Amino acid sequence: MPKIETAEQVKRFQEHCKSALDRFPIVVSLCNGTACCAMGAKELAAAFEKELAGDESVKFIKSGCHGFCEVGPLVVVRPLDVVYQRVKPDDVPEIVDRSLRHNEVIDRLLYRFGDGGKVFAKEGEIPFYSNQSKVVLALNSLIDPYSIDDYLAYGGYSALARALEMTPDAVLKEITDANLRGRGGGGFDAGRKWNSCRTAAGERRHIVCNADEGDPGAFMDESILEGNPHSVIEGMVIGAWAIGGDDGFIYIRNEYPRALKAFGNALKQAREYGFLGENILSSGLDFDIKVSRGGGAFVCGESSALFRSLEGEVGEPRAKYVHSVERGYRDEPTNLNNVETWANVPHIINRGAEWFRSTGTKDSPGTKVFSLVGKVENTGLIEVPMGITLREIIFDIGGGIKGGKNFKAVQTGGPSGGCLPASSLDLPVDFDVLTRAGSMMGSGGMIVMDEETCVVDVAKYFTDFLIEESCGKCLPCREGLMHMSGILHRITEGKGKPEDLRRLVKLGDAVAAASLCGLGVSAPNPVLSSIRYFEDEYLAHINEHRCPGSVCSALISYHIDPAMCTGCGTCEKVCPVDAIKPVPDEERKDGLLREIDADVCEKCSACKEVCPEEAIVVESPAVTTEHYRENVTEMR
Repeated sequence: MPKIETAEQVKRFQEHCKSALDRFPIVVSLCNGTACCAMGAKELAAAFEKELAGDESVKFIKSGCHGFCEVGPLVVVRPLDVVYQRVKPDDVPEIVDRSLRHNEVIDRLLYRFGDGGKVFAKEGEIPFYSNQSKVVLALNSLIDPYSIDDYLAYGGYSALARALEMTPDAVLKEITDANLRGRGGGGFDAGRKWNSCRTAAGERRHIVCNADEGDPGAFMDESILEGNPHSVIEGMVIGAWAIGGDDGFIYIRNEYPRALKAFGNALKQAREYGFLGENILSSGLDFDIKVSRGGGAFVCGESSALFRSLEGEVGEPRAKYVHSVERGYRDEPTNLNNVETWANVPHIINRGAEWFRSTGTKDSPGTKVFSLVGKVENTGLIEVPMGITLREIIFDIGGGIKGGKNFKAVQTGGPSGGCLPASSLDLPVDFDVLTRAGSMMGSGGMIVMDEETCVVDVAKYFTDFLIEESCGKCLPCREGLMHMSGILHRITEGKGKPEDLRRLVKLGDAVAAASLCGLGVSAPNPVLSSIRYFEDEYLAHINEHRCPGSVCSALISYHIDPAMCTGCGTCEKVCPVDAIKPVPDEERKDGLLREIDADVCEKCSACKEVCPEEAIVVESPAVTTEHYRENVTEMR
């Protein structure tokens, strides 16, 4: 098609695309996000395409992530507005016949809250969805991410057309007035950053999108790029107009092949339609975006390390006083925001700063996308207003703790975030509150832990992760984290000493104060926050040689409860070291049919995971030390 050259042409083509979409009386949207694909969405798509072949009354969409990963693959049928969960290819003929042809709801495919609980048919009624406020994710289940026409049908690129009719000053003022804070972790004021880059000395300015999402359990940016890549492109072009950007880059993790493919296709379409390239919409703006693949280094999420990698060098950070808005990519003024931040920009231009500030809190307006994972009933991708409490997220949206167990902690902010206890559940979630509580917003990872989680083991895991991902350039991070890890390993092995807590706090404070970049500055958070809120658990490991979560292998033992065991032999079959043996008839005591040889058992938990009767018991017997808490104050 010929390039779109004016704002009026954008409007006319949007109307054309909407009319083309409206001619379908029925739309079937299959979640084609990474989680649903892992559970069979590709095979499901093939089944739908075969069943609907030649039917021009149905538009079949392989959309981005719908969010409710726990119950995928997900299928939404509109205008019936019914959500089917855990759909299999064998279900497709029935869906087509009953729901598409006869407007009937298939009860067995509906979402049920708990065993025998309430049944929900419509998306807006399911608690997981009804308690959210979707802005950035609003189109994820409605459009084909590989179709720019779908994006245009829902008003896509109207914000760009509007922005290019405004002056760069006016666009910058709208972003500043909205108080949009960067969604990548630090929460820095985007308007202030844009203005600093625009006024910095230099002949060229670069616009960069950070899609190097490396937090364990985090998939927010990935899902936005897979589900609605044009929103990010539109935001970046608007940013280039406001800042005076000459070129753009997106730095995507190479582990995101689906995001790379979707975004690459979107770039191609945007160029063909005239939204990238020379003289965009006859405004005089020349701007394009290149894709750069990250090598998987967590430290490259830090701005200066990202720019080094973008230049083809080793991704190492620079000193904190070097500001990227003045000396970023190639030592030239560079504006860096993450995927979610750029995706918010079109909404602010279309609806205004006042609309954006009407959601969230005074200092943290708007919504935030989180990945909700861990020991929670409803895992997935969510978007909620800033200021919502942790309790609302975990129990109203997440459905509470899996298996009816007790809540222990939630870690926000990824590997560099903190572990917050039950007493923090009513804290409002925003940048500043979480920081004061000893955690951080981060990019939006949220890991829920139950009573069977060991916070010392969690702190050890994330410290070891950060050691692996540290570039090793500065001594505080390189050596400090190694020493902290050594102490944590000693504690989980039952060899901890009373003075270890004081050492961990001192080391953590030193690493945070003296490290070169954000990775090192925030790296002690898991340890410091877990000591702050779960000191008793550390003391149990040190003084009682007991792991309250029954996780640390050196402090636990596995047994079979004879009252529960039926002798099915499932545990024996999966044991990798043949530690489980039948008990001879003449040696049986209390009806014990099988027993675990403690000297052979490697405590891998394979037997516990497969036992149909939950007869495998994990114990962490205490070696009691009287008054084990008497030295708490001194240790702190």
